[in-house]
Amino acid sequence: MDMQQRLYPVGRQDFAEIRTEGNFMYIDKTEYVYRMTHSDAKFIFLSRPRRFGKSLLVSTLKYYFQGRKELFQGLTIEALEKEWTTYPVLHFDMSMAKHMEKEQLESMLNLQLLGYENIYGKVEAETGVNDRLAGIIRRAFMKTGQRVVILIDEYDAPLLDVVHEEKTLPVLRNVMRNFYSPLKACDPYLRFVFMTGITKFSQLSIFSELNNLRNISMDTSYAAVCGISEDEMLLQMSEDINTMAAKMALDRRQLLEKLKSYYDGYHFTWPSPDIYNPFNIVCAFADKKIGAYWFGSGTPTYLIEMIRKFRMTPVQLGETCKAGKDEFDTPTERLSSIIPLLYQSGYYTIKKGIPAIESYTLGIPNQEVRIGLFRSLIPYYVTPDTLSASSTLISMAECLLEDDMDGALKAMQTFLGTIPYTDNTDYEGHWQQMLYIIFSLLGYYVDVEVRTPKGRVDMVMRTATRLYLVELKLDRSAEAAMQQIDLKQYPERFALCGLPVVKVAIDFDREARNISDWKIL
Repeated sequence: MDMQQRLYPVGRQDFAEIRTEGNFMYIDKTEYVYRMTHSDAKFIFLSRPRRFGKSLLVSTLKYYFQGRKELFQGLTIEALEKEWTTYPVLHFDMSMAKHMEKEQLESMLNLQLLGYENIYGKVEAETGVNDRLAGIIRRAFMKTGQRVVILIDEYDAPLLDVVHEEKTLPVLRNVMRNFYSPLKACDPYLRFVFMTGITKFSQLSIFSELNNLRNISMDTSYAAVCGISEDEMLLQMSEDINTMAAKMALDRRQLLEKLKSYYDGYHFTWPSPDIYNPFNIVCAFADKKIGAYWFGSGTPTYLIEMIRKFRMTPVQLGETCKAGKDEFDTPTERLSSIIPLLYQSGYYTIKKGIPAIESYTLGIPNQEVRIGLFRSLIPYYVTPDTLSASSTLISMAECLLEDDMDGALKAMQTFLGTIPYTDNTDYEGHWQQMLYIIFSLLGYYVDVEVRTPKGRVDMVMRTATRLYLVELKLDRSAEAAMQQIDLKQYPERFALCGLPVVKVAIDFDREARNISDWKIL
């Protein structure tokens, strides 16, 4: 293969286009397509985060059910499938219905239905979207003699951005409930129904009425149905890795370490292979550089709103937490915790699990997500002036690379002096949260309230060359903070890390809302 002509399908989600237009990379997922379509399940639901390959999977299913055998030459399914029957396929893409009011949503559904009515006919008495969909299904069956395949991509897209809005959510939910309602009644005419989404809205007819709906989101046999597994990358993208490494002046091992640190770490069940974010991988190989492609492709507005609603602090966000399997299935309308939404949206993932008791440890999957999440919290915890904050972060990063904590704190002091008055800054915890965000954004390991035999350390930060023990005080003095570190003999607890231990005592001034004094030993 001429790797100079290798193309990467950035933003392309049509299977036929990828397979026929140029030398596009395609990670072969057709074994999963065969497995799904030959199982005993007629109705299947798959939840994965945005830009994780759901739409491409739906497109692959569409062309498979249309009997387009020529598109699958050389792929796993070519040797498995013997019949290649052509079925009528109704494909609904709900991603087009984001940020819509009720009238716009109804108009979008009307246009999608019109397209199929032009093919299979229309009856004037069918006026509601539910009657029209049911009519299309019946006529498609009668016209072709084959049962109908329905593919619904991002079924929850119209609802996600209003999940925190108590008035708007029920209105849009009723429109979608009405649209989905014929699925159960049309069962005799259906061959296969596949739906993708991010979260679970229980008060839609899909989940309340389709008691035979199989949710494969945490099924171990479909762990790598979306995304790119480590094995897939090493086997199917080996030459791509070599080409990108050469372009970045890295050896293969160094590049793989960077890719793993930034884009790997996803598990949607346990045990599970390591899954890489596919959008990041495709973009990184196309550009031949590491970037925050996935996080930068969509601001998680609804998620930040929910983080604030549930009063989740940055420190809590950065830690791991435990959850039972039932919590992953909690309906979005009845969330008592933001953890399921963080998981479903891709900002948390399964770090490890105990399958016997269906217990899981969840946390942020990788560097790209960690940095992106904390960067999105800057306006709420630090300043709305994110450009100024970024400049300060660069200055602090440059100082810390030279082990110059004094310079880093001076840069922070100068920056904080420019921030206008904000509420809720008159308690020590606020400054701890702010420092946690800033140090996390610099890419370092940070922990707070770290237990030792003699007490707790306010904050621990580890760079490549130093371990910093940070003690914070409010309207006291840096000397008082340093005495606390000395009195409790904190450094003894960290002697085994192998790095020089540096004690940092910081005093914040409540009135000035800034660092007033610090000591470094």
